[in-house]
Amino acid sequence: MNVAVWDTYVTKKDGTIMHFDIIVPEEIKSKETVYGYGKTYLTSKGQKEQALTTNECTFCHIETVRSDWEKCINQQGYFIYEIENCN
Repeated sequence: MNVAVWDTYVTKKDGTIMHFDIIVPEEIKSKETVYGYGKTYLTSKGQKEQALTTNECTFCHIETVRSDWEKCINQQGYFIYEIENCN
């Protein structure tokens, strides 16, 4: 399975920048779908009100799915790869 990686930078309520990737099956082309996944993730992190648009989230590249992502993608349709300031 190939996946699309959407590089995402969101300014948190405290002003720090949260950096994470939204990983989806490559067939998903809808920005609105990807942003919906990102907003669900932000809500789980207490950042529900923060913006998530083309300014914060852009398609980056296609790669082969990693085994630790695949189960999550199969269950919920996406995987969030936390990079920086995601706590």
